[in-house]
Amino acid sequence: MEVLLAIIIGILYAAGIYMMLRRSLVKLIIGIILLGNGANLLIFLLGRITEGAPPIIPGESKVFLEAYADPVPQALILTAIVISFGLQSFAIILVKRAHKVVKTDDLDEMNATDEDS
Repeated sequence: MEVLLAIIIGILYAAGIYMMLRRSLVKLIIGIILLGNGANLLIFLLGRITEGAPPIIPGESKVFLEAYADPVPQALILTAIVISFGLQSFAIILVKRAHKVVKTDDLDEMNATDEDS
């Protein structure tokens, strides 16, 4: 299972970087989304996929005696999802406004400082 997730993470990173290198702003946002999803899966994979009990130590014990599920990667992923949603919504609104003003989504045409009137 870990090998399959590692391959999927690699594909998400490659597709995200490829989309970010395109000239369209919409493809740039899609690339950022793919990169964020790849990072979330990477954090999830690094947390080790383990079927176990909740991390609660009984009163008479001082250490865990059996396998437990680590809640930290899950909390990090949840935080990353919320932050990436905010970034994505801001980027979508920014692209919409830029397209309304400049009338194009091509980055090369937006970068031109020449005003031909």
